[in-house]
Amino acid sequence: MYKDNYPSKLLQDAVESIGSLPGIGRRSAMRLALHLLKQPSGNVHRLAESIVRLRDDVRYCPECMMISDEGICSICADRNRDHRTICVVENVRDVMSIEKTGQYNGVYHILGGIISPIDGIGPSDLTITKLVARVRELVLQEGNKVEVIFALSGDVEGETTSFYIFRQLQNLDIKVSSLARGLGFGDDLEYADELTLGRSIVGRQEFRP
Repeated sequence: MYKDNYPSKLLQDAVESIGSLPGIGRRSAMRLALHLLKQPSGNVHRLAESIVRLRDDVRYCPECMMISDEGICSICADRNRDHRTICVVENVRDVMSIEKTGQYNGVYHILGGIISPIDGIGPSDLTITKLVARVRELVLQEGNKVEVIFALSGDVEGETTSFYIFRQLQNLDIKVSSLARGLGFGDDLEYADELTLGRSIVGRQEFRP
Protein backbone atom coordinates (compact mmCIF):
# COMPACT_ATOMS: atom_id res chain seq x y z
CA MET A 1 0.00 0.00 0.00
CA TYR A 2 1.39 3.37 -1.03
CA LYS A 3 1.60 6.00 1.68
CA ASP A 4 -1.33 8.47 1.34
CA ASN A 5 -2.17 6.75 -1.97
CA TYR A 6 0.89 8.26 -3.70
CA PRO A 7 2.65 5.82 -6.03
CA SER A 8 5.91 7.72 -5.55
CA LYS A 9 7.57 9.59 -2.71
CA LEU A 10 8.99 11.98 -5.32
CA LEU A 11 5.48 12.75 -6.57
CA GLN A 12 4.29 13.26 -3.01
CA ASP A 13 7.10 15.71 -2.26
CA ALA A 14 6.37 17.64 -5.46
CA VAL A 15 2.64 17.84 -4.75
CA GLU A 16 3.24 18.99 -1.18
CA SER A 17 5.71 21.66 -2.34
CA ILE A 18 3.42 22.96 -5.07
CA GLY A 19 0.45 22.83 -2.71
CA SER A 20 2.23 25.12 -0.25
CA LEU A 21 1.81 27.99 -2.71
CA PRO A 22 -1.12 30.36 -1.98
CA GLY A 23 -4.37 29.53 -3.74
CA ILE A 24 -3.32 26.04 -4.79
CA GLY A 25 -5.08 23.07 -3.21
CA ARG A 26 -4.01 19.44 -3.27
CA ARG A 27 -5.94 18.58 -6.42
CA SER A 28 -4.50 21.53 -8.34
CA ALA A 29 -1.04 20.67 -7.04
CA MET A 30 -1.46 17.10 -8.27
CA ARG A 31 -2.54 18.26 -11.74
CA LEU A 32 0.44 20.61 -11.97
CA ALA A 33 2.88 17.94 -10.83
CA LEU A 34 1.57 15.42 -13.35
CA HIS A 35 1.64 18.11 -16.04
CA LEU A 36 5.30 18.79 -15.31
CA LEU A 37 6.06 15.09 -15.64
CA LYS A 38 4.83 15.21 -19.24
CA GLN A 39 6.98 18.20 -20.18
CA PRO A 40 10.42 18.01 -21.79
CA SER A 41 13.16 17.90 -19.20
CA GLY A 42 14.64 21.19 -20.45
CA ASN A 43 11.37 23.06 -19.88
CA VAL A 44 11.10 21.85 -16.31
CA HIS A 45 14.72 22.70 -15.56
CA ARG A 46 14.23 26.24 -16.94
CA LEU A 47 11.18 26.66 -14.74
CA ALA A 48 13.05 25.46 -11.66
CA GLU A 49 16.05 27.65 -12.45
CA SER A 50 13.92 30.75 -12.96
CA ILE A 51 12.28 30.23 -9.56
CA VAL A 52 15.63 29.72 -7.81
CA ARG A 53 17.09 32.81 -9.49
CA LEU A 54 14.00 34.83 -8.55
CA ARG A 55 14.45 33.91 -4.92
CA ASP A 56 18.23 34.24 -4.75
CA ASP A 57 19.11 37.01 -7.19
CA VAL A 58 16.23 39.51 -7.15
CA ARG A 59 17.02 42.83 -5.49
CA TYR A 60 14.91 45.50 -3.85
CA CYS A 61 15.25 49.12 -4.87
CA PRO A 62 16.75 51.08 -1.95
CA GLU A 63 14.51 54.03 -2.82
CA CYS A 64 11.04 52.53 -3.15
CA MET A 65 11.45 48.81 -2.30
CA MET A 66 10.32 47.69 -5.77
CA ILE A 67 11.84 44.45 -6.99
CA SER A 68 14.63 44.99 -9.49
CA ASP A 69 17.31 43.16 -11.42
CA GLU A 70 19.73 45.96 -10.66
CA GLY A 71 20.16 48.33 -7.71
CA ILE A 72 17.82 51.25 -8.41
CA CYS A 73 14.61 50.17 -10.14
CA SER A 74 13.73 51.48 -13.60
CA ILE A 75 10.99 53.76 -12.24
CA CYS A 76 13.21 55.51 -9.69
CA ALA A 77 16.00 55.75 -12.25
CA ASP A 78 13.73 57.49 -14.78
CA ARG A 79 14.52 61.21 -14.59
CA ASN A 80 11.45 62.01 -16.70
CA ARG A 81 9.15 60.97 -13.86
CA ASP A 82 7.99 63.39 -11.19
CA HIS A 83 10.06 62.43 -8.16
CA ARG A 84 8.22 64.97 -6.00
CA THR A 85 5.09 62.79 -6.09
CA ILE A 86 5.19 59.54 -4.14
CA CYS A 87 2.39 56.99 -4.43
CA VAL A 88 2.23 54.76 -1.34
CA VAL A 89 1.13 51.19 -2.08
CA GLU A 90 0.97 47.90 -0.24
CA ASN A 91 2.90 45.63 -2.61
CA VAL A 92 4.57 45.14 -5.99
CA ARG A 93 1.31 44.01 -7.62
CA ASP A 94 -0.22 47.42 -6.87
CA VAL A 95 2.62 49.19 -8.66
CA MET A 96 2.06 46.97 -11.69
CA SER A 97 -1.68 47.69 -11.64
CA ILE A 98 -1.17 51.46 -11.50
CA GLU A 99 1.50 51.40 -14.20
CA LYS A 100 -0.93 49.63 -16.53
CA THR A 101 -3.27 52.63 -16.42
CA GLY A 102 -0.70 54.99 -17.93
CA GLN A 103 -2.21 57.76 -15.81
CA TYR A 104 0.56 58.21 -13.25
CA ASN A 105 4.00 59.68 -13.78
CA GLY A 106 5.34 59.92 -10.25
CA VAL A 107 7.30 57.40 -8.20
CA TYR A 108 6.25 54.84 -5.59
CA HIS A 109 6.89 53.60 -2.09
CA ILE A 110 6.04 49.98 -1.27
CA LEU A 111 5.11 49.36 2.36
CA GLY A 112 5.35 45.58 2.18
CA GLY A 113 1.89 45.16 3.72
CA ILE A 114 -0.63 47.08 5.79
CA ILE A 115 -1.16 47.45 9.52
CA SER A 116 -3.19 44.48 10.74
CA PRO A 117 -3.13 43.68 14.48
CA ILE A 118 -5.09 40.47 13.87
CA ASP A 119 -2.27 39.22 11.65
CA GLY A 120 0.39 40.55 14.00
CA ILE A 121 1.53 43.24 11.55
CA GLY A 122 2.40 46.58 13.14
CA PRO A 123 4.00 49.79 11.83
CA SER A 124 7.50 48.52 12.62
CA ASP A 125 6.95 45.56 10.26
CA LEU A 126 6.44 47.91 7.31
CA THR A 127 8.68 50.45 5.57
CA ILE A 128 6.86 53.42 7.11
CA THR A 129 9.94 54.82 8.88
CA LYS A 130 11.84 54.72 5.59
CA LEU A 131 8.97 56.50 3.84
CA VAL A 132 8.86 59.29 6.42
CA ALA A 133 12.64 59.80 6.18
CA ARG A 134 12.39 59.83 2.39
CA VAL A 135 9.66 62.48 2.43
CA ARG A 136 11.53 64.63 4.95
CA GLU A 137 14.64 64.61 2.76
CA LEU A 138 12.55 65.45 -0.28
CA VAL A 139 10.92 68.40 1.50
CA LEU A 140 14.36 69.80 2.26
CA GLN A 141 15.08 69.73 -1.47
CA GLU A 142 11.71 70.67 -2.95
CA GLY A 143 9.79 72.49 -0.20
CA ASN A 144 6.00 72.36 -0.38
CA LYS A 145 5.95 70.90 -3.90
CA VAL A 146 5.95 67.36 -2.50
CA GLU A 147 2.82 65.20 -2.70
CA VAL A 148 2.16 61.84 -1.05
CA ILE A 149 -0.70 59.76 -2.47
CA PHE A 150 -2.25 56.96 -0.44
CA ALA A 151 -3.17 54.14 -2.82
CA LEU A 152 -4.05 51.51 -0.23
CA SER A 153 -7.07 49.25 -0.07
CA GLY A 154 -10.28 50.86 1.16
CA ASP A 155 -10.88 48.40 4.00
CA VAL A 156 -10.35 49.06 7.69
CA GLU A 157 -6.70 47.96 7.65
CA GLY A 158 -5.92 50.15 4.63
CA GLU A 159 -7.60 53.19 6.16
CA THR A 160 -5.83 52.59 9.47
CA THR A 161 -2.48 52.44 7.71
CA SER A 162 -3.19 55.64 5.77
CA PHE A 163 -4.19 57.45 8.96
CA TYR A 164 -1.08 56.27 10.80
CA ILE A 165 1.22 57.49 8.02
CA PHE A 166 -0.70 60.76 7.79
CA ARG A 167 -0.03 61.37 11.48
CA GLN A 168 3.70 60.84 10.87
CA LEU A 169 3.66 63.36 8.01
CA GLN A 170 1.19 65.96 9.24
CA ASN A 171 3.84 68.38 10.53
CA LEU A 172 5.46 68.58 7.09
CA ASP A 173 4.36 71.19 4.57
CA ILE A 174 3.27 68.73 1.88
CA LYS A 175 0.13 67.73 0.02
CA VAL A 176 -1.38 64.43 1.15
CA SER A 177 -4.06 62.88 -1.04
CA SER A 178 -5.82 59.59 -1.61
CA LEU A 179 -7.42 57.83 -4.55
CA ALA A 180 -10.88 59.05 -5.53
CA ARG A 181 -13.50 56.65 -4.30
CA GLY A 182 -14.23 55.16 -7.68
CA LEU A 183 -12.96 52.09 -5.87
CA GLY A 184 -15.46 50.46 -3.56
CA PHE A 185 -14.90 49.95 0.16
CA GLY A 186 -12.55 47.04 0.66
CA ASP A 187 -11.49 46.87 -3.00
CA ASP A 188 -7.92 45.81 -3.78
CA LEU A 189 -6.05 47.72 -6.48
CA GLU A 190 -4.97 44.43 -8.01
CA TYR A 191 -8.54 43.59 -9.01
CA ALA A 192 -9.66 47.07 -10.13
CA ASP A 193 -10.09 47.55 -13.87
CA GLU A 194 -7.61 49.92 -15.50
CA LEU A 195 -10.20 52.58 -16.38
CA THR A 196 -11.57 52.81 -12.83
CA LEU A 197 -8.11 52.81 -11.28
CA GLY A 198 -6.84 55.40 -13.75
CA ARG A 199 -9.75 57.74 -12.99
CA SER A 200 -9.16 57.25 -9.27
CA ILE A 201 -5.56 58.41 -9.68
CA VAL A 202 -6.35 61.40 -11.87
CA GLY A 203 -9.25 62.43 -9.63
CA ARG A 204 -7.39 61.93 -6.35
CA GLN A 205 -8.59 64.01 -3.43
CA GLU A 206 -7.08 65.59 -0.37
CA PHE A 207 -6.71 63.00 2.36
CA ARG A 208 -9.15 63.61 5.18
CA PRO A 209 -8.68 61.36 8.24
